[in-house]
Amino acid sequence: MTKSNEFTVLSVEIWTSGLVVNIQMASDGGPEPRIILQDHFGTEYSLQDSAVLDSRNLQVFTPSVPPGTRSLTVRSADDAEARQVVTFAVPLMAVPDESAAAKRDHYPPGPELRRPA
Repeated sequence: MTKSNEFTVLSVEIWTSGLVVNIQMASDGGPEPRIILQDHFGTEYSLQDSAVLDSRNLQVFTPSVPPGTRSLTVRSADDAEARQVVTFAVPLMAVPDESAAAKRDHYPPGPELRRPA
């Protein structure tokens, strides 16, 4: 809750093209929350689009998280102090490892999970 808004962040979808923040607002027709995304690299995330349907709000940000990102913090920009709402862990993403063919003859096999590109 902020002085001007009440909302819950339901999820953050991580796509190669950007991020989608799924927000449940306290009531239909309420003000759209203003949020800021932050990671430990200091990436500048820009709001590209927003859609409201009843009490649900989807906000689309770019760019996607950079490789090696471990967490993503959502902050409320409705207040002057931009207080923290929630922090999500960014999971490892399964992507092909270019060196997997070179490693397949070695035992034990190494992990083939890497951070998103």
